[in-house]
Amino acid sequence: MSRLENVTLTNMCMIYDGSKVLIQDKTDADYHGITFPGGHVEKGESFTDAVIREVWEETGLRISSPVLCGIKDWTNDDGSRYMVLLYKTSKFEGSPTSSDEGEVRWLELDEMRKLPLAEGMDKMLEVFLNDDISEYFFRKVEGKWTEELK
Repeated sequence: MSRLENVTLTNMCMIYDGSKVLIQDKTDADYHGITFPGGHVEKGESFTDAVIREVWEETGLRISSPVLCGIKDWTNDDGSRYMVLLYKTSKFEGSPTSSDEGEVRWLELDEMRKLPLAEGMDKMLEVFLNDDISEYFFRKVEGKWTEELK
């Protein structure tokens, strides 16, 4: 049995300044709502360089020292895996600028939780904020998706 699988690699970054986080109101038809900036890892690109680039493209902020704090992952019906590498950092330069990915702004974390979050963002926040949780995993059981925090 082959251990090889097709994998799509993406990232997301929680940028924080004290009790405030930089939120993005994502406008994509497939993934919309309040979330953190991020995107795809390009072929041959390091994971760290990818999250720094994606944050720059979507927010205008130059982040540094992003720390990998967890992953979100699942296997699609076609057998390919989708992984979101979750990072956080409080080190940044510049002022947030919205992009065509969505409006960005600083918000108190408690206020963020009251807004219409992107699908699964409530669970991802647990990974970002709880050092004892490192994975948000989806699995299909008898045709129905189940979610697990590990």
